[in-house]
Amino acid sequence: MSPTPIRIGLLLFPKLTQLDLTGPAEVFGRVPGAELHFLWKTTDPVTSDSGLRLLPTTTFADCPPLDVICVPGGPGQIELMEDQETLGFLRRIAPGCRLVTSVCTGSLVLGAAGLLRGYRATSHWSSIDQLAALGAEPVAERVVRDRNRITGAGVTSGIDFALTVMADLVGEDQAKAAQLQLEYDPEPPFQTGSPRVAPPELVATMRERIAPFIARRRAATERAAAGLATRPDA
Repeated sequence: MSPTPIRIGLLLFPKLTQLDLTGPAEVFGRVPGAELHFLWKTTDPVTSDSGLRLLPTTTFADCPPLDVICVPGGPGQIELMEDQETLGFLRRIAPGCRLVTSVCTGSLVLGAAGLLRGYRATSHWSSIDQLAALGAEPVAERVVRDRNRITGAGVTSGIDFALTVMADLVGEDQAKAAQLQLEYDPEPPFQTGSPRVAPPELVATMRERIAPFIARRRAATERAAAGLATRPDA
């Protein structure tokens, strides 16, 4: 008799940041017994923010019960926060999941679905404060766990995040072996990967550069928060 598979669903959507998705997928593919589902409304190719075309394998309608749902982030997250079909799917699938998770600004999508209210969570450093409007408690850490919610910070934290999830699913020994197999031993060439360590002038320049985009994201978050206020079940 075959063991029951561990079903892991990763959401795809137009203009996602592909590393938010593919970093965790690379780890999750090494979970013994894992069955990965790349989820979208259709099985048509989805184009990431960098132009990489990704192929969904499972539609929302055909998605089986999942052990893990993972929502990545990226510029397309803004539109996704008001996409009722996607938010409805997340609300439907999450209650049956062992773990409800996200990477980067995917946590804002979980928040827009009402799935982070009362939970500690993290997101990309540029937008982590927006979680509060959606009822979550922002925590500026690389990986944050609160009960069965696990969220990763920006982009590259998806590998740290996925190893944390893998350890929860099949134990630390398996996760450590996967980390070794992937040779995940980062030594970045520059100490500028976080506002905590980057020079203040660089952080200020980057904040100014992305300010118009963050304003769009904030407006979407505020609309999502207003919509949640009218949902008694959220």
